[in-house]
Amino acid sequence: MKLLNGKIAVVTGGSGDIGRSIIKTFVKHGAHVIFTFFSSKNEAKKIEFEFQNIVEAYKIDLSDFNSSENLVKKVIKKYGRLDILVNNAGIIRDNFLLKISKKDWDYVLKTNLYSIFNLTKHAIHPMMKQKKGSIINMSSVVGLTGNIGQSNYAASKAGIIGFTKSIARELGKKNIRCNAIAPGYIVTKMNSHFRSKIKENWIKNIPLKRPGTPQEIANSTLFLASDLSDYITGAVLNVNGGLI
Repeated sequence: MKLLNGKIAVVTGGSGDIGRSIIKTFVKHGAHVIFTFFSSKNEAKKIEFEFQNIVEAYKIDLSDFNSSENLVKKVIKKYGRLDILVNNAGIIRDNFLLKISKKDWDYVLKTNLYSIFNLTKHAIHPMMKQKKGSIINMSSVVGLTGNIGQSNYAASKAGIIGFTKSIARELGKKNIRCNAIAPGYIVTKMNSHFRSKIKENWIKNIPLKRPGTPQEIANSTLFLASDLSDYITGAVLNVNGGLI
C-alpha cells in the first residue's frame, strides 16, 4: 500500500542523513519529491541519480525570503500543486553562551527558524487553493528541554514548536495540517562530533537504551504526511525512545 501515491512533496535539507531517509521513504510510497540542499552537492547528485525522474534537487539558501518564494513558484509551475512540505533543514553551532558569537547565533536562527517561516509562508498559498496540505516541521528534544552549550539551537527548535502550533490553528479551517517532530538522540553525521562519553550518558537516560535511526524519523514523517494522520494537527511527535 502506497500512502503518498501521486503526492508532490518538498523536503528541505534533503542531503543530510534524516532528509535522505525521508526522501527514500516518500518515493517508496509513491510521492514525487523536490528537495533542497545548500552545501552537499555531491550527496544531492547521488540522490537525484538514484531516483531519476522521481526526485529533483535544488541548491537554495532557505534563509532568503525571495529564494524560498521562487522555489515554490517553480514547483507549482511544473506540477500545479504542492501536497506536502517537510521543513527538515537545520544546523548546529554549539558553544556556551559566554563564548557564542553573534554570527553563530544569527546563522543558526536564520537557517533553522527563519527558513521555516520563509518556505511555509509561500507554500500555504497553493495548499489553500487545494483545500488540503500537510506541513511537517523538524524540531528537537532540545527545543523542549534545553541543553548546555546549545542555547541558539534550542531557541530555534523551541521557536519551531510555537510556530507549528500557531499555524495549525490558523490553517485548520482550510484543511491544512501542521505538525512537528521532536527527534531525540539520532545517529547522524551532524552529531558525530560529540565525545563517546557524552553519547553514553545520553543512552543511559533513554528508556529504550539505544539511539534512534534516520529511518525511524522518516517513518514518523511518513505518518504525518499521509492520510493516516488526517485528524492530527498542532501536535509535537516525540521520537526519542522515551527520553521525555
